Amino acid sequence: MVLGARMAAAVTVGLLLLGLTAGKAGWAQGTAQQTAYQNITPGQMQAMLQRKDFTMVNVHIPYAGEIQKTDAFVPYTDVGARAPRLFPNRQAKIVVYCQTGRMSAIAAEALVRLGYTRVFNLDGGMVAWQRVGYPLRRR
Repeated sequence: MVLGARMAAAVTVGLLLLGLTAGKAGWAQGTAQQTAYQNITPGQMQAMLQRKDFTMVNVHIPYAGEIQKTDAFVPYTDVGARAPRLFPNRQAKIVVYCQTGRMSAIAAEALVRLGYTRVFNLDGGMVAWQRVGYPLRRR
């Protein structure tokens, strides 16, 4: 019976840790050596766009549209390899987004693992952006 209780405790701790790293709201934790990335809402991103002091990167593949003032298109699978050349300053503010937020969360985690300290992810991506009434551009 003791083994069962220990296993249940281990599973509970594991689930709690997964909750901390899921990146669904607020700050999403990375590994011990990195800081974190912050999820932002469409409203927060719209406010940030008013003073545009960051690089905005669309990481969705394939192309499905874009938010005005997007600076770069980098497939989420290439962010880790291309980031040091594209963003030499690891303290630069970078906002990533995709269609639903899944690919951009992966890209944000990759940036944090590389040592970037000011990484933001549009939670819900372009779907959430459009849901609140903000427009997308299409090529």
